[in-house]
Amino acid sequence: MSQATDQEALGRRGFVLGTAATAAGAALAGPLAGTARAATFGWSDDGTHYVVDTGANLVFKVRKSNGDLASLVYRGTEYQGYGGMNSHIESGLGSSTVTIRQSGSTILVSVTYGTLRHYYAARSGENNIYVWTNKADTSVSATRFIVRVRAGLFLNDQPDSYTYAPTTIEASDVFRKSDGQTRSKHFSKLRVIDYDYVGWSANGVGLWIVRSNHEKASGGPFYRSLLRHQSADGGGLYEILYYGQNQTEEQRFGLQGPYVIAFTDGGAPSSSLFSGTLTTPWADALGIAGYVGAGGRGRVAGVGITGRDAAYPYTVGLANASAQYWGSARSSDGFFSLSGVLPGTYTLTVFKGELAVYTTSVSVTAGGTTTLNSIAIPSSNDPSRASVIWRINDWNGTPGGFKNADLMTYAHPSDVRAASWTGNVVIGSGTETSAFPCYLWKDVNSGILVYFRLTAAQAAAAHTLRIGVTTAYANGRPQVVVNDRWTSAIPSPPTQPNTRSLTNGSYRGNNHTFTYSVPASAWLTDTSQYNVLRINVVSGSGTTSYLSAGTAIDAIDLLS
Repeated sequence: MSQATDQEALGRRGFVLGTAATAAGAALAGPLAGTARAATFGWSDDGTHYVVDTGANLVFKVRKSNGDLASLVYRGTEYQGYGGMNSHIESGLGSSTVTIRQSGSTILVSVTYGTLRHYYAARSGENNIYVWTNKADTSVSATRFIVRVRAGLFLNDQPDSYTYAPTTIEASDVFRKSDGQTRSKHFSKLRVIDYDYVGWSANGVGLWIVRSNHEKASGGPFYRSLLRHQSADGGGLYEILYYGQNQTEEQRFGLQGPYVIAFTDGGAPSSSLFSGTLTTPWADALGIAGYVGAGGRGRVAGVGITGRDAAYPYTVGLANASAQYWGSARSSDGFFSLSGVLPGTYTLTVFKGELAVYTTSVSVTAGGTTTLNSIAIPSSNDPSRASVIWRINDWNGTPGGFKNADLMTYAHPSDVRAASWTGNVVIGSGTETSAFPCYLWKDVNSGILVYFRLTAAQAAAAHTLRIGVTTAYANGRPQVVVNDRWTSAIPSPPTQPNTRSLTNGSYRGNNHTFTYSVPASAWLTDTSQYNVLRINVVSGSGTTSYLSAGTAIDAIDLLS
């Protein structure tokens, strides 16, 4: 799928609901709709499709020729389809081998397309479709599953709707409404760690995709990818298997799931569907390729983390070339527990906010628990611990707090709601952070000035200037000039994603700190005068305006 040129039309009212803890409470008001009717549970063959009746209120059809999900009838209403398209992997797999079998209270539909294996499962009395996808290699383009929903069933009034955004302003997937607000399917706003399900609710019906644990996806806990999008033609709900936009990792291969298409009486999906792992006991004996049950997995537990900054949440992640996992560290003592982990050796990373402040290696065995003694974060690992003359923002791996930072996760930089991207700042004004733009571009606001005073003792010494960035586009990086007396060398560009980022709702790349050794001769000796730091963006790549070379800022400081 070309992320820059895909123009699928989509639709309706969307509720993106957050974490499992929040959703569990909501689920009490919205249990799975319908009463089980075990007598109707079963499947039939209409010649073109396998027709599955869950014995509750859901009947769905899988096309025998290609494995498309061709019909979703809930309480007698067809929800499937917009633009004449089915729900499926990518935009459809093509000719496939599709089989079906029933085992007690479970029906499994299996789809084989080259090296790809794809599965739909139904359980008696449930209004859910459990879905797994096993992508073994790059021979098959399979990066998403999309549920395509008919127009008119849910209201089309949410911020990620672009029905009323007729003007294309970038590539073919970023649009501007007549009031100057911008819309794009890329503007998900949420990180993977922030949600368990996405979907819509209206008129006593909820339609959701409950995401998998993303064990075989890429990008880590703070990654942003497509969630859903809407238009007059209909709506799309996504489970992203691999998303190349602003991606920091190589694609992982193997089984992903279960992700669940869930219908409810309008409330949130049942919290029992938030699997957190691939282990679903009733699926252990289904013969799903790549499936590893609970007994074949292990756990990592840490008794605590010291050296934390109480102002920030801490996340612990595990990652290797085959799998990824994450979980929150307890705020009181830093305890963490990651379960359902495939055997192997992983890099364990502790994040302050989104900034990596500690790494180590851990090994996981099937059926075992790897227990770690209390992790001590060295003060040198947290740049916020350094003594400074001044600092703009704090170091947490995000541009949060800078001007326009919050808006940029769901809007284009040209959006009418964005404050001016230009404007200089004065240290000591109290608005240093809120007045400094979160992004800098070569063609938009390069040359931002920072004014500050130094004492006589400070002006007599050399100092280190640090600029932290979270991602960059087209190799954009900062070169600094001090008082027009001293100019830094042009730094080498760090490794960053090679796709659009700053205009697609994502600041998440590879955190990097640029350091500049400023000699004493650069400072003004008159303590009543302001020193002037100019930050330019340099690169030989990029085009113009917001697609010129740019970078997202984490923090800037001058060490004492």
